[in-house]
Amino acid sequence: MIKKFEEYFSSGWEFAEDEYVLKSKYQMMNIGIILASVSVLYGVFLNQIMGKPTLSFVELSLFLINIVLFVLLRKDQKYLLPIAHIETALMTLLILYLIYFGDPLNLKHVWIYTYPIVILYFKNEKHALAWIIFLLISVAAAPVQPFIHIHYNIYQITTLVLVFSILTLIVFFYHVKMKEARALIYAQSEMLKAQIEELTKKEKIMTIQSKQAVMGEMISMIAHQWRQPLSSITLNISNFQVKRLLGKDNCDKELDRILDNISDTAVYLSDTINDFQTYFHPNKESSEIEISELINKAINFTLPRIKDTKITIELSCEKEIVVQTYANEIIQVLLNIMNNAVDELLKRAIDNPKVVVYVFEEDAYIRIEIYDNAGGIKDEDIESIFEPYFSTKGKNGTGLGLYMSQMIMQKQFHTDIEVFSQNGETLFTLRVPKSVSSF
Repeated sequence: MIKKFEEYFSSGWEFAEDEYVLKSKYQMMNIGIILASVSVLYGVFLNQIMGKPTLSFVELSLFLINIVLFVLLRKDQKYLLPIAHIETALMTLLILYLIYFGDPLNLKHVWIYTYPIVILYFKNEKHALAWIIFLLISVAAAPVQPFIHIHYNIYQITTLVLVFSILTLIVFFYHVKMKEARALIYAQSEMLKAQIEELTKKEKIMTIQSKQAVMGEMISMIAHQWRQPLSSITLNISNFQVKRLLGKDNCDKELDRILDNISDTAVYLSDTINDFQTYFHPNKESSEIEISELINKAINFTLPRIKDTKITIELSCEKEIVVQTYANEIIQVLLNIMNNAVDELLKRAIDNPKVVVYVFEEDAYIRIEIYDNAGGIKDEDIESIFEPYFSTKGKNGTGLGLYMSQMIMQKQFHTDIEVFSQNGETLFTLRVPKSVSSF
C-alpha cells in the first residue's frame, strides 16, 4: 500500500537512489497540485454561496489548470521544470489576488503561510528566495499602492508579512538541514556500499586461500592414498617377472590374477580422483545424500593422515537420514575441523587419541558433533578461533579454515558453528537443515 502511494505521488516514475531530490520534487509537486485543487474547489463552493461568481470563475480556472498539470507530470519528465514555473506563478498570483481583492474576515490570506513550504520544493533555494522576496514586497506594498482599494489595514499587512517572514526562515533552514542530512546519508550509503564491495572482495580472496590450503592438504592425502596401491602394482609386476624368469608354471593364471589385481587397483585410484574432483567442483546445486555417506567421505579423506598412527576416527549415527544439502560445503567444514584435531593429536602424546563424529536428528535439522581429546582449546583462544588469519599453529597455519567454515555455515545454512572445550576435550557442533530448499 505504501509503495503504491509513493508511485502515485511520484507520477509513476522510477528513480535511482541518487535521484532522491528529484523524487522529492515530484512528490511535493503532486501533493501541492492535489491540495491546491481541493482548496480551490472548496473556494468555488463558498463563493457560490456568498454570491461571488467572479472569484468562483478564477478558482475554477485554477482547478482545471491543475488537472492538466497533474496529467502532464505523468506524461513526460521534461514537463517538470515548466510545470514548476507555472505552479509557482499561479500560487503567487492567487495569494496576491486574495490579499488585494479578498476580505480579511474570510481568512483566505492564511494560504500565504503554505507558500514557502511549497516553493522551496518547486525551486532551488536561490530562485525560491527570489519568489518569496517578490511576494513579500508585493504584499507589503498593498496598503500604500494607489491603484486598488484593499480591505486590509497596515497593521494586518504588517502582521501577515512578519509571520510570513519568520515562517519562511524556519522552513528555509529546515529545508537546508534536511538537504544536508540527505546528502550525508547518501554519502554514507555510498561509502557503506564501497566497504561492502571491499569486504566481498576480501572474502573471495579468503575463500580462494582457504580452498588452496585445503587443496594442498588434499594433494598430500592423494599421495598417501595412491602410494600403497601403486606399490602393490609395482610389487605384482615384479613378482610376475621373477616367476617368469625362474620358469615357474601357471604363468597364464598368475598373469590373469595380477591383471585383475591391477585393474581393481586402477578402479580404486580412479574412484579416489573422482571423490576429490567432486569436492573441488564449483557446483552449488544441492544434492540428496544419506548423512552417514556424506560424513564418511570426509572421514575417508582424512584416513591417509592417520595411517600408521594410533589415532582413530569413528562415526556414530542413530539411523539412516537422507538430506538435501550442499555436500561439498559440509565436507569442507568437516575436513577443516577434523584436520585441526588430527594436527593436535599428532603433535601431542595423547592416550587413546580419537576423533568421534556423532549425528543426531532434531526436527528440521541434523546436529553433527565432532569430538576430540587432543588437549582442548585455551580459554584465551576460543573466542578468536573463528576470526580470519587467527591460528595457533604458527607458520604452519593459515588461520582461514575455521573462519571459512563459519562463513559457510552462516551463509549456506543460516546457522553457526558452536564450540565447547574443557578438560583437554573439544566438541564442535554443526546444525545442518535436512533440506536447504526450505530455507
